[in-house]
Amino acid sequence: MDVAMLIGIGLLTGVTTVLFGFGGGFAAVPVVVWADAALGADAMRVATATSALVMVVNAAFATAVTPRRVLGALRGSTGLVLLLAAGATAGALATRLAPPALVLWLFVGYVAITIVDLLLRPGFLRPRTHIGEPVDGPRPLPAVLGAPIGAVAAFLGVGGSVMTVPAMRRAGHTMHVASALANPLTLAIALPATAVSLGGAALPASAGAHVHLVGLVDAGAAAALLAGALPVIGALRRRPPRIPDRIYAWAYVGLLTVVMAAMSLSGVSR
Repeated sequence: MDVAMLIGIGLLTGVTTVLFGFGGGFAAVPVVVWADAALGADAMRVATATSALVMVVNAAFATAVTPRRVLGALRGSTGLVLLLAAGATAGALATRLAPPALVLWLFVGYVAITIVDLLLRPGFLRPRTHIGEPVDGPRPLPAVLGAPIGAVAAFLGVGGSVMTVPAMRRAGHTMHVASALANPLTLAIALPATAVSLGGAALPASAGAHVHLVGLVDAGAAAALLAGALPVIGALRRRPPRIPDRIYAWAYVGLLTVVMAAMSLSGVSR
């Protein structure tokens, strides 16, 4: 049953990777916490590490099949990418030291703050109305944002899309383009985070005999999630759905709300 559930969530992560730039973090973390409940408090740490590996593969595949003209919007963003990777390395190392329960509730809190921000602040669900704003096309993300985005994303195991998609939308991109660009940026975060996780000390075998860990990564859960996700990513990239931009933005907020509720229930049940 666990494998079937993980493959099903993998299908969902494939959809969210293409539509929202979520390489796996928001969908994968709650389900791995549930599947590895035998690990107790350490389940959150394993879920974060497993999520990072899933995001590497999903984001790399999604980036590879994204049209070059869309990826061209990131031209000149080398500094941003390098700082994302540096921040992600620091965040992944910090996760190994932080109490798992703290990471879980910070995950919930961060998503809640993000939802409120998207609902109240103009630029995501509704356009800005300030006079004098530039009208010569979307603006690039400032490189200085790379380090904090990478650190928070890797620490919580959420990827970077929850920060980069709203930021790029407010910079003038449509939801379609912002979500597509989130994948290469997520890759810059997930690669160093995964390297840290794979090199981390494994948990004691008695902590969960049914869980096969490579470092802190649940290899079986990662394989099941990817088995569901990769075919969906390939199919949706070939024939992306046509969703009105406003509905697209509201769906993004709705997905965050569902994930926040799932993680809250997981935390309360402990």
